[in-house]
This record gives sequence, C-alpha cells and structure tokens, in this order.
Amino acid sequence: MAKESVKARQRKREKMVAQYADKRAALKAAGDYAGLDLLPKNASPVRLKNRCQLTGRPKGYMRYFGLSRIMFRDMALNGMIPGVKKASW
Repeated sequence: MAKESVKARQRKREKMVAQYADKRAALKAAGDYAGLDLLPKNASPVRLKNRCQLTGRPKGYMRYFGLSRIMFRDMALNGMIPGVKKASW
C-alpha cells in the first residue's frame, strides 16, 4: 500500500490538471509556449500516474476499473464488482 502522502500528492495533481485544463488547451491552440511555461508543473497531465483508487499501487493498474490487479482480484472474488465472476470451463 502506498503512503498517504503519495496518494495525497496524486489527488492534488489530479485536481490541478482539471483546474488548468481549459487554460492549457487555449494556450496550446494559440501556440503561446511562453504562457505554457508559466503554468505550474503539476498542471501538466503528463505528470499524472495511474494509481489504484484504494491502495495507491502504481503497478498492475487496470484502467477500466481504476484498480490494481490485486484489489481487482480480491473484490471480484468477493462479488463486489458487478458483472465480474471467476472464469471456469
């Protein structure tokens, strides 16, 4: 499980990316790269990392569910994810 500070930092970046998205798009469309340089670094979507919503784990992330593979398996086996069941043939 990731440290709380790492998860909080990620949430802060997500909020900042959403806040500056319109301004960033306008500056990019205008070709004003000097204006883009003045924006905060954490406002760039490139700095975001896909992390599990529950544990903050960065590896083994499943984009569709927003969970790591470990939490996905645990929740699927407990029936907490609708429509997902263990395969058997």
